[in-house]
Amino acid sequence: MSLDSDVIVDRRRIRRKLTFWRVTAVLVAIAAIAIVGVVVTPGGRSTLTTSGSIARINIEGLIRSDQERVEALERLENSRAAAVVVHINSPGGTTAGSEQLYDALVRLKAKKPLVVVVEGLAASGGYITAIAADHIVAQQSSLVGSIGVLFQYPNFTDLLKTVGIQVEEVKSSPLKAAPNGFEPTSPEARAALDALVKDSYAWFRGLVKERRGMDDGLLEKVADGRVFTGRQAVDLKLIDQLGDEKTAVAWLVANKNVKSDLPVRDYKLTPRFGDLTFLRTAASITLDALGLSTIARHIEQAGVAQAVDRLGLDGMLALWHPSGTN
Repeated sequence: MSLDSDVIVDRRRIRRKLTFWRVTAVLVAIAAIAIVGVVVTPGGRSTLTTSGSIARINIEGLIRSDQERVEALERLENSRAAAVVVHINSPGGTTAGSEQLYDALVRLKAKKPLVVVVEGLAASGGYITAIAADHIVAQQSSLVGSIGVLFQYPNFTDLLKTVGIQVEEVKSSPLKAAPNGFEPTSPEARAALDALVKDSYAWFRGLVKERRGMDDGLLEKVADGRVFTGRQAVDLKLIDQLGDEKTAVAWLVANKNVKSDLPVRDYKLTPRFGDLTFLRTAASITLDALGLSTIARHIEQAGVAQAVDRLGLDGMLALWHPSGTN
């Protein structure tokens, strides 16, 4: 019996040691992944490499409110970067998100020389973003403009009648939650929406007029919702110059006293410690290899939840729809 007891005690001791070393290995692995993420990924490197350089930031895809992006731009304000080149390739997004990004870039421009380069597209909210700069460069075939505001909503009234469904509601006033898509839009609700759209459109037009120095006649010509090529946009004062990043850097050198030999380095608009998608994936693989697959699944699910959350665009839109009207 004494021998059996000693064996049991030894096994428990060994099990505790294995648990300790397994947990230690997980912590060390995660710390190593974090360090590698900072050093290897563009987002992590950006905080280390903007000193004594021109920072390059990219605005791509749909624009919506993003506090992490605002905080990243604020950190860039206080960095040692000599200037900033903003690359834009966006059809726009929400008016609120576009205004937030515009304001953040204006604050950045107050501290750093800033120039915009339009890659393929700077339309609607993307163009709101672009006019934060004092100088806009675009390629000849780039598309810019689409000055306008859109409010879209589906209406399922006929479909509900077909399937025999009636949606009932009790609300405090006729315009509460209107339009809702379950009944024909009333003239009063349509008038209220029209007032919202016109007010936001007037703000957009006023911003373009002020930032681009347009008279009323030219503003009327460019603010009808159309997009224009870079070649057209120069004459219409929507942009300042045709070219690419080298053109933008040359402008900074000539007009903002930026040194001509400074390198252009990426500054990624992600959280402070780099590309968290990379970190989540790497941490998940490490935990799975150590037999902690339950934790790994939670990490992967967190990434999926964030992706799903970003699919919707709520509210008023400053968005270019090639197949529709905006």
